[in-house]
Order: sequence, then structure tokens, then C-alpha cells
Amino acid sequence: MNLNLKRPLAFIDLETTGINVSTDRIVELSVLKISPDGKEVWMSTRVNPEMAIPPKTTAIHGIKDEDVITAPTFKEVAKKLAAFIEGCDLAGYNAIKFDIPVLAEEFLRVNFDFNFRKRRYIDVQVIFHKKEQRTLAAAYQFYCKKDLEGAHGSKADTAATFEVLKSQLDRYKDLENDVEKLADYSSFNSNVDFAGRIILDENGVEVFNFGKHKGKPVVLVFNEEPAYYSWMMNGEFPLYTKKVLTEIKLRSFGKTQG
Repeated sequence: MNLNLKRPLAFIDLETTGINVSTDRIVELSVLKISPDGKEVWMSTRVNPEMAIPPKTTAIHGIKDEDVITAPTFKEVAKKLAAFIEGCDLAGYNAIKFDIPVLAEEFLRVNFDFNFRKRRYIDVQVIFHKKEQRTLAAAYQFYCKKDLEGAHGSKADTAATFEVLKSQLDRYKDLENDVEKLADYSSFNSNVDFAGRIILDENGVEVFNFGKHKGKPVVLVFNEEPAYYSWMMNGEFPLYTKKVLTEIKLRSFGKTQG
């Protein structure tokens, strides 16, 4: 089945130094861009993370420090990557909770202002877990009847994810071949930041989704407890979460001044 696209859809997979969105770095990235006419274009590269790759992580994806020592840094590939996925909706396997947040952190870390908003996000893992609840390798075998050769290599995982989504559309007749509908199906809630620390409530108001202020409007908390903003900005929260908090605070300040 061909995807019904109104604009390009970019499938992304990252291999990283670990699983901490805030502190771990990309060591390999692959992007498969599908155009509305079905054309497929790849961008795939190793990345020097500028930090050591832990042995336990190398044991998973097979990438060692010496494999990336001469690779470009993320700062050196950021402009090319941004241009490649500009105007695209984004898709991946566990991408909403991991790959896209990590990518956002990397862009912010090198002060590259890439706009992640006004895009649709499809997560093949979410669809799979809602329907079957298994891993990518199992999903590939289940939907495509193939063994996933080269698992935990970003290019193999990216290609498999694309094939799985097409097979899911063939298998589940209630899944609409529409990026907006697939993105809605992939979401668990209305996250304002990728980490889900801030979400929209039923009235579209930005509220905290954790801690002692869970469920309270962000603006209200900042007005009643100004130090909470400083605590979060100095804490180990993702850069993208801090960016969103600052935007909310500045917007609120502007309204107060007006």
C-alpha cells in the first residue's frame, strides 16, 4: 500500500550513547523521506557524539568510539539535516518519546533554531502496541513476514519501520491512510513539550503533567510561585521543555504588560 501523503513524511531512527533524552547524544542517524508521489530519498550518517560511548550501549548497536572519531559532529550535519526534513511530517518507531525529543535537544544544543511545531508525528510503535504489543523485530516478522537483519542499525530499523507502517495500513482497515489521522492515533495526549511535562487540558490550557503542581496551569503556578520556573530551568529537564517554559513565561509577561 502506498501512503496517502499531502506533504513529505520523514521516517527517522537514531542510535545514541544511551537513553537519557537530556544528556545522551546521537552516534548515527538515518532518515528516509517519502514524497507524496512515492519517491524515496535517504540521508544516513554516523555522528561524532563528542563523548564516550558506554560499552553496554555499544553491545546493543555495535558502534564504538573508534567508529565515530572521524565522523562529523551534530553541529556539522545540523544544517543539512534541517534542510532535508524541512516541510516534512515525522515518523518513527518510539519516535515521539525518544528519537524526536533527542533530535530536538541536539538542535538546541548547537543553537540551531529548527521548528518542530506544526508537524504531524506518526509513531509506528504506538500503533503496534495498541494493536499487538511487541518489539520492532517482532513487528517486522508479524506484519512483513521477514527477519530483521541488522537490527539496531539505524538504516535497517528505519527501513523496517517504513515497511511496517505500510503493512499496518494493509492489515487494519480502521486505520486511515492519512497522516493527520495516523498522528492522532499515535498520540497518547496533547503534549506541549516532547517529554510530556507540559500538556494541554480539555480547555486547551497548558498545565503541568508531573510533580506537586500536576494539573495546574503553568501560568498560574509561575504567578503564585515564581521560583518554580527557576527551579525547572536549573534542573535536569530537557532543553526543549525549558524552551517551551520560557515561551509560556514570556507570553504571559507580555499579556501582563499589555
